[in-house]
Amino acid sequence: MNQQKQFQTFLYSTIGIAVMFLVVVAVNVISGVMKARVDLTAGRIFTLSAGTKAILAKLDTPVEVRFYYSKNENAMPEQFKNYAQRVEDLLSEFRQAAKGKIEIKKFNPEPDSDAEDSANLDGVQGQQFGIVGDKIYLGIAISMLDSKVALPFLSPDREKLLEYDLARAVSRVANPKKPVVGVMSPLQIFGQMNPMMMRMGQGGKTDPWVFISELKNDFDVKQIQMDVDKIDDDVEVLLVVHPKAISDKAQYAIDQFVLRGGKLAAFLDPHCVIDTPNMPGMNQLQQMTAEKSSSLPKLLKAWGLEFDVAKVAADMTFVTRINRGGKPDAAPSVLSLTSEGINTNDVVTSQIDHLLLPFGGAFSGTPAEGLKQTVLLKTTKASQLVEAAMSEYMGEQVSKDFASTGKELPLAVRLTGKFKTAFPDGKPTDVPKPGDDKDKKTDKPADTASLKESAKDGVVILVGDADMLYDQFSVRVQDFFGQKIVSYMNGNISMVQNMVEQLSGDSNLIAVRSRATMSRPFTVVQKMKAQAEDRYRAKLKDLEKSLQETQTKLGELQKNKDTGQRFIMSPEQQAEVKNFQKRQAEVKQELKLVRRSLNRDIDSLETRLKWLNIAGMPLLVTISGISLAVVKRKKTAAK
Repeated sequence: MNQQKQFQTFLYSTIGIAVMFLVVVAVNVISGVMKARVDLTAGRIFTLSAGTKAILAKLDTPVEVRFYYSKNENAMPEQFKNYAQRVEDLLSEFRQAAKGKIEIKKFNPEPDSDAEDSANLDGVQGQQFGIVGDKIYLGIAISMLDSKVALPFLSPDREKLLEYDLARAVSRVANPKKPVVGVMSPLQIFGQMNPMMMRMGQGGKTDPWVFISELKNDFDVKQIQMDVDKIDDDVEVLLVVHPKAISDKAQYAIDQFVLRGGKLAAFLDPHCVIDTPNMPGMNQLQQMTAEKSSSLPKLLKAWGLEFDVAKVAADMTFVTRINRGGKPDAAPSVLSLTSEGINTNDVVTSQIDHLLLPFGGAFSGTPAEGLKQTVLLKTTKASQLVEAAMSEYMGEQVSKDFASTGKELPLAVRLTGKFKTAFPDGKPTDVPKPGDDKDKKTDKPADTASLKESAKDGVVILVGDADMLYDQFSVRVQDFFGQKIVSYMNGNISMVQNMVEQLSGDSNLIAVRSRATMSRPFTVVQKMKAQAEDRYRAKLKDLEKSLQETQTKLGELQKNKDTGQRFIMSPEQQAEVKNFQKRQAEVKQELKLVRRSLNRDIDSLETRLKWLNIAGMPLLVTISGISLAVVKRKKTAAK
């Protein structure tokens, strides 16, 4: 009986162990196939976005993804090993969301292997680390039927854009025909011929701006000259960037483009800092004072809007601190927009929370009959318009003289509805050239071919800044073993891509890309700093005015000496000089104390917030633990 009991115990134990083993194996197999992660990030950046899921849901033909990853433990740097795992996990999520429409193949391209040949044929590039090290591969090729897109090398520096890059590649193979986007600008945004580089044998053209290169990944980008009188019929979306001194003929071309159903996004600018004329014979002063503004005056008037090309918007809430001479100076006209100034309810801007607009302008007026206005970007009420000419070189003075208007200023707007022509008399005539016959009749028959009103609702987006598209204000560009790696500093380029994608009819990628540039600035801190500066601004201004008056009086005393008193002043003059010198020293000291108090208040604010972040959570956990222990003890004592 005892032996039978022992046998039963042994049998049950063996069966239990076997069942447990099978359960563990099953769990591992299932978890290996169905990968799942808990995403606790604020923006859920490790969860596929709705845009990606929509792109994958539309797939009706199998897509093949070939993932090339060198598994040489010695050659692969540690950061790339971790990143490769992140890529593999994301590909698995793509496959699950595509419901069988995506097939993933993995290759290890060892030197002189078939896998390495396949990688090179697919456009995936190996990178060599060290002096004599083997090339490592970390790239992807995505294909559907005859369409193929390669991501040559996946750099960890671009990790925030990984989901977007993959989703865009899938979208491109699924929709190989690209919409045509025209770009019109007097700036060298498509690159610039450089004779010096040509003579040195380094190529003759600089790279185009990054936003042009990014648009070319998704669209057929066409350059439109500034003197056109008609926009090509195949252009679906037109970008106009800093249309400086644009002619009536070119405005007429844009007018007719909008009326026939074309979509327009125009980046105007009251003070374009990157527009630096460098003509022979121009000195530095002439370059500084050269005209840097742009607008579409005829079109804006017809649409009921105004754009002051002499004023830029300044905002103490969105102030940017620029390092000048080793110390950060406030630049109220360089706007670092947060979500407070961005329309979070619009698809173009809903996922963008940080933009940089240097010396941008504001729109005013009431849209013409039949048009509806949506504000995309705006200042806060702690803003005002300041002279464009002084904003760039006298930022400190702008801060001192700042006087809020208490009104929000629209920085970017969208107009929708039926547009009417700005040229009711038809195509404008060319300006007569010197020497033309003055008696020659300039009357012309009515232009019956010109459109007078759009047949369907149109869309026009207007932005009060063009500098925001320049590389220096939007991206960081790094050279990675001969390959240019671009990372976004803010949402500037994402916003223009969002615009084009919405205007061209496909907005699924907007939600994917936009969150890659999301930041979480301390908006409360910025407001408190602005309030602290506002408390001291009036005092600082009064003290500086008093100091200036005192210095002026001292100068007048020196000038008003009697003849023959070149070096000697009368006792009365000496006493007066001493009084003013004493007052000057007192004012300087008081000014120093006020500035020190301002900095102390700001530093104290930052210190309190740091301690709150560092000690707040541990303190909260400790209090919670003690409270639970006390409650538990009371319950135990009650029993």
